Amino acid sequence: MKQILNRYQFDDMVVCYEINDEKQVGLFLYPADMPLEKCANPDTAIDSLVQLKIAGDMYNGAYAPGNTLRNGESTIRMKYVSQKLTEENNVQTVITVMEDERGYQVTHKLSYVQGEKVLRAECEFLNKSAESVKLEMFESVSLSEISPYISGDEAGEIMVHRLQSRWSQEGRLLSQSLEELQLDVSWTKEAVRCERFGQAGSLPVNHYFPFLGVEDRRNHIFWGMQIAHNASWQMEIYRIDENLAISGGLADREFGHWMKNIAPGERFLTPEAIVTVCHTDSADFFTGRLANAGQNAADAGPECEQDLPIVFNEYCTTWGNPSHENICEILKTIKGKGFTYFVIDCGWYKREGVPWDISMGDYDPSVSLFPMGLEQTVQEIRNAGLKPGIWFEIENVGQASEAYNNTEHLLHLDGKPLTTTRRRFWDMTDPWVNQYLTEHVIEFLKKYGFEYMKMDYNDTVGMGCDGYESIGEGLRQNMAAAREFVEKVKKEIPGIVLENCASGGHRLEPGYMALTSMASFSDAHECVEIPVIAANLHRVILPRQSQIWAVIRKTDSLKRISYSVAATFLGRMCISGDVWQLNKEQWAVIDNGIVFYKKIASVIKRGQSYHFGTEIKSIRHPDGWQAVLRIGNNGKAYIVLHTFMKDVPDKISFSLPENCPSDISDLFSWEDKKAEIRNKTITFYDLQQGDTVAVFLE
Repeated sequence: MKQILNRYQFDDMVVCYEINDEKQVGLFLYPADMPLEKCANPDTAIDSLVQLKIAGDMYNGAYAPGNTLRNGESTIRMKYVSQKLTEENNVQTVITVMEDERGYQVTHKLSYVQGEKVLRAECEFLNKSAESVKLEMFESVSLSEISPYISGDEAGEIMVHRLQSRWSQEGRLLSQSLEELQLDVSWTKEAVRCERFGQAGSLPVNHYFPFLGVEDRRNHIFWGMQIAHNASWQMEIYRIDENLAISGGLADREFGHWMKNIAPGERFLTPEAIVTVCHTDSADFFTGRLANAGQNAADAGPECEQDLPIVFNEYCTTWGNPSHENICEILKTIKGKGFTYFVIDCGWYKREGVPWDISMGDYDPSVSLFPMGLEQTVQEIRNAGLKPGIWFEIENVGQASEAYNNTEHLLHLDGKPLTTTRRRFWDMTDPWVNQYLTEHVIEFLKKYGFEYMKMDYNDTVGMGCDGYESIGEGLRQNMAAAREFVEKVKKEIPGIVLENCASGGHRLEPGYMALTSMASFSDAHECVEIPVIAANLHRVILPRQSQIWAVIRKTDSLKRISYSVAATFLGRMCISGDVWQLNKEQWAVIDNGIVFYKKIASVIKRGQSYHFGTEIKSIRHPDGWQAVLRIGNNGKAYIVLHTFMKDVPDKISFSLPENCPSDISDLFSWEDKKAEIRNKTITFYDLQQGDTVAVFLE
């Protein structure tokens, strides 16, 4: 028999804990504006808020092994001990203690930060027994009773939303029904149904983002979560009866090759999970709540970042061959154009005749590229009124470097150096490596006075490494040490601006986003799909942190330049390309774009995004059109419209939300374009293939 243990309201979210006669506790959320007469379906079993699996304990039956480690003996043995609500520094935390009679204790924490629209969850395992125990699954959060407003098995009513990710195709929305995922309840209500997904390796956004949304279409409610973790992770959608549950955290033994020994008296803490629930018709509004969970961390970043300054990165100008000569040539052109940062990208360290992408690791500035010393080039950047930045691939070493052969301090797998086509990986837990990187990265940054560092990471460790109780734990430990080194950089060089890059967008998870000022949105440097990817990312990271490339070529038409520049309005503007070879007309389009960007920067920084357009079936070859409306918190808004290669109407209209301002105060395009708003409907006229129009609304 189930009953309510406690209810708490945080902002517009209600947190409900239920308990049964066996002292098992479940957790679910619902919107405060949709009160329930009963907070649970009495015909369903409780699905525990604590999900763990201890090696040697009985697995869940009903065809679960190989599909999920949830709800086995280890979970069933966890019984309720206590619950309390604490408050400190505008943070309220519900602390629930569960315990196994064998001496295993789990403390479940669910925290609310004043002003946010999300909750933050984590679990801590304490071994109070006299013997070591081995965890093979321990999730950060588990929510059940989705949806408590629908009786029965919810047939046809529940949609699952995920964000897929491949290199240069980040953030594609995948929406499927429970039935498409074969999560229908079995006819006996005895067989486990589970969709477990995630990724294994050191690129946390490689295949999927650590994001999950579940929608009750009948009642217009969304539940969702993100996992803040920079290594292998998983999420699960689970049911055995009419109670649907979602959970997530570290990738387990089956999915991520992870096991962890916990000695007597030791503790283990999961990564943070971010969860929310909201009552809305808009999927964009729901995803905006999760993305906006990063605002406090972004606000706490360097002061120079708060007005979203513009970046010039020379990578797509020199393609890995930066030199004092070509940097000075670029600086003559861009000085006074409105840029704040100048980033020297990869290649500054390479030996003569050796490609940049196999040379990283030693990090001695090239004498041939910088014959007067790198300090002279940095001074030229400062003389142009810009803040100097530089590229590092901190954790990897290339096969042409001396570091590549320093195998004693590199990661190993099966007793041999862990090697991919062009790279090996530092053992970031090794004190010698920490000291080496302190000298070659931190002291280097200090010596030359760099104020910005682009941190790239162009490969993945894969499933793990040697040296620990499991290769998955080896990966987790190494990636935790990598994060600690970044924190050391920030401590040693206060105010440094850090760019989070991993082959473009493969580290766009909440933990690294909170650690850094901004992120490279993708490696799609000058592709037609840039605005599609940039718009996708509004669902999962803050636009103020999404650095978007506009690579301008001397052969680009004014229309093409407008297309590229306008894409940067969907995040942070980053310019590169043949800038010293452009004519006045080409530069005029860029200059106008910079002016427009600075007008909308406050809306990029804080606001709510909405997507409009035709279905994009192919990111690589998009057809139709796309528009993104972003409404700021300051009575201002902007719209960025792109058309693609086929099926483009010459006139496009769509309705605006009631809270959207309706006066067009500025318009950006490559030629005179007409746009008007009547009766809360905006219409764009005279559109062509590959066109763009952006409007600023006040």
